[in-house]
Order: sequence, then C-alpha cells, then structure tokens
Amino acid sequence: MTAEPLNLLARALDPAVEPPADETSERILDAALALSAASGVQHLTMDAVARRARVGRMTVYRRFGDKERLVEALAVREGRRCLAALDAASPPDAPIEDQVAAGFATSLRLVREHPLLGRLARVEPESVLAALTSEGGALFSMMRAYLAERLRAAQRAGVLGDVDVEARAELLVRLTFSFVLIQDSVLPLDDEEHVREAARRHLVPLLTG
Repeated sequence: MTAEPLNLLARALDPAVEPPADETSERILDAALALSAASGVQHLTMDAVARRARVGRMTVYRRFGDKERLVEALAVREGRRCLAALDAASPPDAPIEDQVAAGFATSLRLVREHPLLGRLARVEPESVLAALTSEGGALFSMMRAYLAERLRAAQRAGVLGDVDVEARAELLVRLTFSFVLIQDSVLPLDDEEHVREAARRHLVPLLTG
C-alpha cells in the first residue's frame, strides 16, 4: 500500500502481529480505508480519519500512534483479508484447473472491488509498480513465494504433477499483475465466468506444461 512493502506484507503474513481489533479501532481503520480510496494514502491525515470515524483525534493517536503505524495496521488488515479470500477461493486438493481459474478470477475481482486497490490500479498504477520493484522486488518475491507454496500444497494433494513450482508461480504472478496494471484487454475481464474459462484455456497449460 505504501512505503516498506516487504515489512508490510511480512507483518500481514505473521500471525503474531495483531493490530487493534476493537470496535473503535475497526471504525478508525474503515475511515482510513475510505479516505485513502478517495484521495490516496499520501493525503491521509489523522485529523481527517478522526472526523470520518467520529472519534476524537487523540483516540486515533492512542490506538495507532502515528500515520505510519495507522497505514501499517490498515495494510496488515486488508492484506490478510485478501490472502484469506485467495485461500478460500478453492481448496488445495481441488482439480488444478479449478484452482487456477478460481485464483485468477478472485485476484482480479479483489483488485476491482477493493476500494483502495481498485483506485491504485486505475489511478496510480505507478505506485503499484513501485511497490513491486522496491527493495529489490521484495514484495513481488513474497507474492511469488506465497503462490509457490500453494502449488506445493497442490502437489502434496496429488492434483499437480512434478513441475518447477517456483518458475510456474513467477509466470502466474507476472501475468496476473499485467492484467492489474494494464486493464485494457480483449478478454471480458468484467465477467467472472469468462475470466475462469480464459484461465483454464490459457493459464493452466503454462502451469502443467
């Protein structure tokens, strides 16, 4: 979402990291998400978040300390929600064609429907690219590692053969992000069933080789 993408994703994946989750904190994070989606993270202020959440500014500071930690907590929460949605899209023992179709369709839908991710993809694609390439491409590497582990789980379940999962994961992550960053396409990306069919037809052969 913002600076230090490696640290943010690492914290999102770390079960020991638990941002404040009480009702007031959730309202504050919801306000931060809405404001960031409307005008960008760089324009986010603690005062504006407090007004949107209908709490005092000191409540925001007590819960999160400063803007950087507020944005970090938001990134952790939203990152976990997205990863949970991807994990829930299909079980690792489902036919690999279904897993690829569900994962690809869910990824594009998450970006399209998520308030902040959708804005970044439409209005600030350069910030997405910057996050992917900063720190030596650490964020991209972690996303590739996440998908590679999903593919290993499919292998353990017996639904994916003996393929190079690291190479296949890289191809799939690169292709998915090309659709996120370059949204003009001859494929009907706003129709989820057609997206799934396109994944089965064009992405599955890349995976199974």
